[in-house]
Amino acid sequence: MQKRKLGKTVIDVPVLMLGGNVFGWTVNENDSFRLLDAAFDAGLNFIDTADVYSRWIPGHVGGESETILGKWFARSGKRDKVVLATKVGMDMGDGRQGLAPGYIEKAVEASLKRLQTDYIDLYQSHRDDDKTRLEDTFAAFSQLKQRGKVRCIGASNYSGARLREAMEISKVNNLPAYQTLQPHYNLMDRANYESDLAPVVAEYRLGVIPYFALASGFLTGKYRSEADTKDKARGAMVGKYLNDRGFAVLAALDEVARDYESTPAAVALAWLIAQPNITAPIASATNEKQLADLVKATELKLEAGALAKLSEASAPAATSKA
Repeated sequence: MQKRKLGKTVIDVPVLMLGGNVFGWTVNENDSFRLLDAAFDAGLNFIDTADVYSRWIPGHVGGESETILGKWFARSGKRDKVVLATKVGMDMGDGRQGLAPGYIEKAVEASLKRLQTDYIDLYQSHRDDDKTRLEDTFAAFSQLKQRGKVRCIGASNYSGARLREAMEISKVNNLPAYQTLQPHYNLMDRANYESDLAPVVAEYRLGVIPYFALASGFLTGKYRSEADTKDKARGAMVGKYLNDRGFAVLAALDEVARDYESTPAAVALAWLIAQPNITAPIASATNEKQLADLVKATELKLEAGALAKLSEASAPAATSKA
């Protein structure tokens, strides 16, 4: 399986990251263990989660995904063979949110306990916190790095301007800098990343690990009508793609998948892997068939013509040639 560097660090990671948001949400504990074993055996040892997963489910409080991962680490003994990423900053209830130093200190300890580990490979700001000085946030991360609890840090859900400001503040104050960015980016959602964030990523040589890499499942091809979205966990999230542009993208994915004897999901991920500065798209799986598509994507190298076909079909409206 292909490997890439995680930002400017010496950590080698696969070209695809396993999304842990489904663990404890659409995948129960036992099935999560089975999928994690299979993913690891297939070479997918780069895993992303967050403290807030899956607080949005009635009866959940957050931390469910981290807890399952922690149990799997204890059960499998594979912690030192996994590159683990988690996040801090989203609302955990009772005022627990943001990137203030005091909260980061409490949040990281809670994550470490749930994960049953004493270090996190990539600790990410889940979203910007404009109520906390960037200098203070980076000072807190610096302390965590010095104490060996965090190896490197990353950002998610930042604007381009704010990301550039954060990078400059790190440099001026000689504090640890973000090495990765986790943005919303896929064939259907291109405009914001490509126009606002990509220039900053290139300037500071950040590794990019896009989330919603399959557009909430739309790019797998299983949602092709309103009827397909009913009674599914992600159905409400994909309705916005059921339009002429979305159908054009699905048609292009189908054509390229036939040419390469592959699947739309694997092709969509392969397109993303081929984009500049992408380290590893994040994609989750709820069963072995979906996991097989993720593995296929890591082995699939699309030629220039196929990449161009997909890029043209998915071109944002402002840049479309139509």
